[in-house]
Amino acid sequence: MKKNFTDVDLNRSVGNLLRLGVILSVVTSLVGFIKLFVEGFKMPKKYTSLDMGSSSEKVWGMFWNSLCKGEGMAIIQLGILLLIFTPLVRIIFALIGYLKEKDYVYVVISSIVLVIMAISFFTGYAH
Repeated sequence: MKKNFTDVDLNRSVGNLLRLGVILSVVTSLVGFIKLFVEGFKMPKKYTSLDMGSSSEKVWGMFWNSLCKGEGMAIIQLGILLLIFTPLVRIIFALIGYLKEKDYVYVVISSIVLVIMAISFFTGYAH
């Protein structure tokens, strides 16, 4: 006999997802802090390398290159990204749960929230 997917199951699953996202973020950031401490982090003497007018492709490229090298600062940034993406994944997860429950009002609401978050993420500016 197949068990129906209920609100309690959805709430428990979403709660576990949020806990997992925060734990992964904290562990990743902690590993990055330890790696950064071992590397011997020094503040830059010249801040011209931190050009604020850099394109997003350049910033993401520098991030991925640093992450592939295993630099502590990039690992910390990855932990922060995991923390930022946790609520986004929660909305996607809840959307799937609402589809399973056939609760279409919440499917529409979750879809609207997801679209708003995606628009703000992809069109947002830091200044």
